[in-house]
Amino acid sequence: MEHTMQVIARIRSDFPTKFGIPRQAGLVPELRAEIVFEPAYRSEDALRGLDGFSHLWLIWEFSQAVRSDWSPTVRPPRLGGNERIGVFASRSPFRPNPIGLSCVKLEEIRRTAHDGTVLVVSGADLMDGTPIYDIKPYLPYADAHPEAIGGFANAAPEAALTVNCPPALLARIPRDRRAALLGVLAHDPRPSYQDDPERVYGMGFAGFDVRFRVDGTSLTVCEIEKIKTEEI
Repeated sequence: MEHTMQVIARIRSDFPTKFGIPRQAGLVPELRAEIVFEPAYRSEDALRGLDGFSHLWLIWEFSQAVRSDWSPTVRPPRLGGNERIGVFASRSPFRPNPIGLSCVKLEEIRRTAHDGTVLVVSGADLMDGTPIYDIKPYLPYADAHPEAIGGFANAAPEAALTVNCPPALLARIPRDRRAALLGVLAHDPRPSYQDDPERVYGMGFAGFDVRFRVDGTSLTVCEIEKIKTEEI
C-alpha cells in the first residue's frame, strides 16, 4: 500500500545548495528563513493560535537525497565519516523515507500581498525550496527532556574555526546576513573527510558565492561575489 503526503509549504532560505547548511537546526541562530505556504494551504484559519508558540517542528523532505534503495548503515560526519552506525541511530538524509525533522524558532508571522501569510523562522537547517509536509508547535512540557542521552552526539558541536574575513569583502553581504554567514563559516561547512589547506571551497549564500580556505582552525575568506542570474 502506498501512502502519499501533500507539500504544504516550501522554505525560502539563503542556501541554494546543500553545501554550507548547518548540520542541525539551531546551531546558527542568526540564520533567518521564511516558510511560504502553497496556494492551497494559505489559510489564516490554519494558523490561528500559532502566535502563542515560540518554536515549531518542521517535517520536511530531503529533496536532494531521494533514492529508490537504502542502506541499513550510514557514516555520520560527527564520527569523521569513517565509522558506520545504524541508519535509525542517525539523522542521515539517506533513509528509507527521506524525511527530515527540525525545530526552529518562530520570529514573526508576516502578512504579504504576494505570498499570503509567511512564517519567519530562525535557526533553520534547510536548503532553499525544500518541501515541507507539516508544521507542529513545540511543546516545552512534552518535547524538552534535559536528562536525555544523545549517544555519539551528546553535546552540540562548538564553532571550531576562527573566521578571517576582510571587512571590504564582508561589506558585500547585506548587513542583516553578515552574522549568519560568519556563524555558518565558524561551524566548518566542509565535508568531514576534506582537510586540504590549499583547496579553495565555494559556498552559495544569500545570492553570493563565498570562497574560502581552511588551515588548521583558521578559515580565511578569499572572495565574495554576487551570483549572476540569467535574465529572462
